[in-house]
Amino acid sequence: MSDASAGDEAGVEPTDAERTGSDPVLSLSNVDSGYGEVQVLDDLSMDLNAGEIVCLVGPNGAGKSTVLKTAFGMLTPWEGTVEYHGRDIGGMAPEDIVREGIGYVPQTDNVFGSLTIEENLRMGGVARNDDLDEVIGRLYDRFPIIDEKRGAKARTLSGGQRQVLAFARALVMEPDVLLIDEPSAGLAPNTADDVFEDVQAVNDMDTAILMVEQNVTKGLGISDWGYVLDQGTVRFDGTPDTLLNDEEVSQLYLGG
Repeated sequence: MSDASAGDEAGVEPTDAERTGSDPVLSLSNVDSGYGEVQVLDDLSMDLNAGEIVCLVGPNGAGKSTVLKTAFGMLTPWEGTVEYHGRDIGGMAPEDIVREGIGYVPQTDNVFGSLTIEENLRMGGVARNDDLDEVIGRLYDRFPIIDEKRGAKARTLSGGQRQVLAFARALVMEPDVLLIDEPSAGLAPNTADDVFEDVQAVNDMDTAILMVEQNVTKGLGISDWGYVLDQGTVRFDGTPDTLLNDEEVSQLYLGG
């Protein structure tokens, strides 16, 4: 959770009663993590509850993407725990984490450009041994744009369409948690708005979302809770309105 003294100074006073859901589906507790000998995360703690969209914001280099990579097993915590439904999964291989019920959509290289939409979706379900056609059919119903282009190569899609395909491919395994890294990066404003609507559509499928987003206003605008990261730790957390309307938080961390 946020630093108590920092939270009091900024006027951000999060309480558990303000959170949706019940027990966290994903928790990072006192996590240190990094690359090689370079530490990025420092005693970081945060929760994602069932049904929530939680947005991670903060300056460049704050460790936002590192949080997702650590939660997804691409990095092993040096200290602390990563728990999924109360079970420690810290350091578990990504392919095993997918089978547990967590999906991940990276910022780049999130689809196979040389494969068709249909082939991308089937690649997303390689660990499934049943009901693959049924699951893909439901995803086509949910995202008509990929249904219309199911035979097209992914490289022919627009940026927004590629993001929809990336979401759908991650959902083939029917995760109840989806980690999304900067879904609007590089997109025109109108296209980004469409992608945020698609993020909400994913959430409507009973999928809790932990999202890193560069567009602070838009990202927090669709979220239930926000965390402001700085120098690898949580400096503030609270409802989106609380964070966006706090002058000090806005000036120091949100580009206000």
